[in-house]
Amino acid sequence: MIKHTCYDLGKLSGGERVEICLQGNAANVRLFDRRDYQNYLDGKSFKFYGGLATESPYNMSIPNKGAWYIAIDMQGLQGSVISTVSVYDQRGNMSAPATVVVR
Repeated sequence: MIKHTCYDLGKLSGGERVEICLQGNAANVRLFDRRDYQNYLDGKSFKFYGGLATESPYNMSIPNKGAWYIAIDMQGLQGSVISTVSVYDQRGNMSAPATVVVR
């Protein structure tokens, strides 16, 4: 399993904006649905949205309804990073903060 920080975004409707703030180095920021996050954990083939975040904040949109997770990792990179994740509804209001899951 890749060492990472996971944020459980919960069930979302689709169209929400996710803001990822990074302090430190660039990092891989990956948005997963439930199945692909489990595949990521299990070392199986997975699909994700996102990629290498070199600037902060890094913004993403939730593509559709479902349970979503953000994983932040340093795979292939050096250094370290501190992160926070916030979810905003379609009106720009911040919803409840994302829950950090320690892995």
